[in-house]
Amino acid sequence: MSPADPVLKAVDVAVRRGGQQILADLSLSIPSGSRTLVRGPSGAGKSTLFAVLGLLEPPDSGRVVVDGTDASELPERRRARLRRDAIGFVFQDFQLVPDLTARENALLPQSHGGDRDEDWIDELFDVLGVVDRADRYPATLSGGEKQRVAIARALANRPDVVLADEPTGQLDPETTDRVAELLVDVQTSADTALVTISHDPSLEGLFDRTATLRDGHLIETTDTS
Repeated sequence: MSPADPVLKAVDVAVRRGGQQILADLSLSIPSGSRTLVRGPSGAGKSTLFAVLGLLEPPDSGRVVVDGTDASELPERRRARLRRDAIGFVFQDFQLVPDLTARENALLPQSHGGDRDEDWIDELFDVLGVVDRADRYPATLSGGEKQRVAIARALANRPDVVLADEPTGQLDPETTDRVAELLVDVQTSADTALVTISHDPSLEGLFDRTATLRDGHLIETTDTS
């Protein structure tokens, strides 16, 4: 893959559920190192797009290309390996394992076949301001602290792209601002692309590209840099 190629690309992606069109012939290209905000009202298809871009579910038609590899051509085992190595995830509901410490949660992607680099996790915890929470369990963390740990986990394998689904959806406004800024700061220092799916208009100033989704259609992509 040349530097000019996108790190993640959806081509004519369509998803149907129960006879209803959720995504319709959608194409989206994510340049390396870019920050893209995908916005749209509830029911626009944002969460489905998140799952398709992250190789969590296949589209009914169309292609998703990650690091130059067409995922539709791969068996599930190789799709899972590509997903693990190339994509980091930040979920709205954090999805931390309750019986693992914050640090153990962040190390999970490395435990599942990535290169072990505990110094990188320590660096992330330092930047994200949760060093003193490393040995705490999720139940004892605030919402903002849980999300910071989730960001560290997403970046554990130094992925080429991080997908964040409503990453500030469960946070209060003050914590939202701080966590969103930290996510962008860490994304920049890790030299990864960031795709954030959110309905929160306050996040727009942190991104250099905005894509608008409505009724399963990508109706506009704006360069805001």
